[in-house]
Amino acid sequence: MNKIIYLDAAASALKPDSVIKAERDFLQKSYANSGRGVCARSVAVDNMVKHAREKVAEFINAESNQVVFTSGATDGLNRIVNILTSQPWYNPSANFAVSDLDHHSARLPWEALLHHGKIRKLIKCDLDKNLDIAIDSIPKTDFFVITAMSNVLGRAQDVKSIIAAARKKNPNVITIVDASQYVVHNKINVQEWDCDFMVFSGHKIGADTGVGVLYIRDTKKYFPDKFGGGMVLSVADMAHAKESRGGWIYQNCSSCWVTADAPEKWEAGTLPLTQIVGLVPAIDYLESNRPNLDLIKYLYDELSKIKRVKLLTLRDSALLSFIVDGMHPLDIGALLGVRNICVRVGNMCASWVHKYLGVPGTVRISVGAWNTMDDVIQTAEIIKQIVK
Repeated sequence: MNKIIYLDAAASALKPDSVIKAERDFLQKSYANSGRGVCARSVAVDNMVKHAREKVAEFINAESNQVVFTSGATDGLNRIVNILTSQPWYNPSANFAVSDLDHHSARLPWEALLHHGKIRKLIKCDLDKNLDIAIDSIPKTDFFVITAMSNVLGRAQDVKSIIAAARKKNPNVITIVDASQYVVHNKINVQEWDCDFMVFSGHKIGADTGVGVLYIRDTKKYFPDKFGGGMVLSVADMAHAKESRGGWIYQNCSSCWVTADAPEKWEAGTLPLTQIVGLVPAIDYLESNRPNLDLIKYLYDELSKIKRVKLLTLRDSALLSFIVDGMHPLDIGALLGVRNICVRVGNMCASWVHKYLGVPGTVRISVGAWNTMDDVIQTAEIIKQIVK
C-alpha cells in the first residue's frame, strides 16, 4: 500500500485546494502589510482582513469587533489569562474551575497562576458516567474554563447549559470556552452560549498554521495585554489624550497614550496575513464538508470485535481512542506508520483525562472530509493484523 491514509485530523486538518490557492495568489499577486499604508494594494489587504473578520463573526454569531486574530488557540488561551489578571479589578483571591477534559493550554496557564500565588484555588468539575461535564454539580467559581469537546473523547459538551448553570451559582463568573475540537464538527453560537471568551485554531478547520480566533464579548471592559504598532491611536500629553475618541487612556510619568478601539487594540504588530487569507475558504469548505463520522462508527464496530482492544470512546463520538492490551501506544503508532497510516499516539496534550482513565496514553483516530470508507476498511484490517 503506497497511499498515505491520514487519520489525524484532530491534530491538524489537511488543507483544501481552495485554501492553498487563496494563499498562493495572495503571496504572488496581492501581498502588502495591513493598517500601514494608503496605496491601493495596502487598502486591498485592509479590506481582505475586514472581510475575513466579518466571515469569522458570521461563523460564530458574533460582532466583527469581537473577533481578534491570534496565532492559535494556545496563544488565545494564554492571552485571556494575561488580559484578566492585568485588570485593575482582578482579585488574586479568586477561584477558577476546570475539568479533566481540558487540553494543557486551557488549564496550565491557570495552574501557573496558582503556583505563583496569583489565584487562590483550583476547583475541578465532576464528570458524569459518559465523561461529560456534570451540569448538575457545576461549582461556584469566579473563572470557568470549559472544553467544548475533548481531543481524547470527542464528545460535544452542552456549553450553553454548562454556562447557564455556572451563572446561577455566580452571575459574574467569567467563562472561557476552548472550542478547538468542537468547531470542526458543530456550529458555534457564542451569543447562545453566553460565553465571555472563546478560542479556536485555524489549522484545525483546514486553514493554515499560525492563525487563530479569540472572541471577546465585552471589548470595552478590558485593558490590552500586548502593545505595539496598530493598537495605539496617539501618544500625547493628558490634555490631548482626554479628547480622544479611542479606547483606554494610559498615563505614566513620561507620557500618556490612547488605545484604538476593538479589535485593533488587541492586535499589536503585523497580523498573520497569509494565514488570515486562508480562513475564509477554509470556513466555506468546512461548512459544506464536515467529517463523515460514519467512518468512526465503522472503526468502532470493527475494533470492538478484537479482544485485546479496549475502546475508550463511545460509538457516536467525533473520534476514536483506544489502547491494546500488552502493547504500548507508541508501538501501535509506529507499526501503523510503517504501513502508511497516520494516527496520533500519546497523551494528546491532555494529561488529566488520561489519568482519569487510568492509562498513560492512547491511540487516537480522527477523520477529515478527505477520508473515505476504503481508508477505514484498510485501517481496521491492518490493526487486526498488528494485534492478533
